[in-house]
Amino acid sequence: MLHCEARREARFSSTGEFIPLDQQDTTRWLGNLMEEAEKLLRTAAGFGQTGHYQLEAAIQSIHAARVKSGNIDWQEIALLYEGLVRFAPNIGASVGRAVALAQAGNPSAGLNALDALPQSSVVNYQPFWAARGHLMRLLNRNQEAHEAFTRAASLTDDPALREYLFKRATGGLV
Repeated sequence: MLHCEARREARFSSTGEFIPLDQQDTTRWLGNLMEEAEKLLRTAAGFGQTGHYQLEAAIQSIHAARVKSGNIDWQEIALLYEGLVRFAPNIGASVGRAVALAQAGNPSAGLNALDALPQSSVVNYQPFWAARGHLMRLLNRNQEAHEAFTRAASLTDDPALREYLFKRATGGLV
């Protein structure tokens, strides 16, 4: 939660446009909150028991490491999502795992992971459709990307996110 809160101001541009996590300006992230998050994560690791909240925090920690490294270690994030899906096999973790697999260099594996999810669980789940659009774009399946991003846009009530997704649907943005 602290890592997410640390990035709150960077989620939108000065004109109110949505900025996805991997494109946010890390200088706008609050270092004191990230340091507190890291301290708590180290404390939790000291207990010697891994749980799903700890795995979620570790995923956020990898994203936060971009402040220093300039990179996102998608291989590590994919590995952490594997553990998270085992601890907490829910739709959010499964969609995150699929995106991480794709970002780690295997968009086909990510799409296969999305396709394996029960349709009844994802039909109205906006992050699924945004992820599907992203993976379709990575695979140069642009018509399917357009359809998925349009569906994702229709499932959000956040105007900035909706606009971002519609731009992605038309092939704008990366």
